[in-house]
Amino acid sequence: MRPHSSVLASLASVFRIPMTRPTITSTTSALAEASQQHSSFSTTPSLAKRKSAYRPDKRVTLIRYFLNHPLTPRPLRFSRNRYLRHWTIHRAWNLFQSQTRTAHEHELQRQQQAMSAACEELRTGCGEQGSKLFRVSMNKRGVFTDLFPLEYSRLQTESPPRDGWNHDWKKF
Repeated sequence: MRPHSSVLASLASVFRIPMTRPTITSTTSALAEASQQHSSFSTTPSLAKRKSAYRPDKRVTLIRYFLNHPLTPRPLRFSRNRYLRHWTIHRAWNLFQSQTRTAHEHELQRQQQAMSAACEELRTGCGEQGSKLFRVSMNKRGVFTDLFPLEYSRLQTESPPRDGWNHDWKKF
């Protein structure tokens, strides 16, 4: 057996690396020894490990429940021609929705550019009175005062909040 370096010897004491080759032992004593050892490099506290059991995701559980529920209708089974008709109608509907969405986006873009051009004309082309109107129109004081309280806002999710409604909330 080769001698170990001093670095390896110092790391062996820190990381609990055996410095000698393991000897062959019986399986029962090896199992008993393995069950008594515990990991010293755990990122989870041992109490949390003992308490926590596997908790499946509620959303996945609900999806599986409703997919396998007896009242859930079976998936559609089409013949080749009927599937082709279904796919054609579905594709046409998606194309129509895409064209409608694109037309709506173009209309909004046109409106925004028209407003931008009007503001620029008011700022530069109408003299002193126009620039004053532009400054007053760009003033945002008092615009965002009567909105829904920000304390109630939260990210949009698929499920209701855990806390429910806060009945004790008061405005400052």
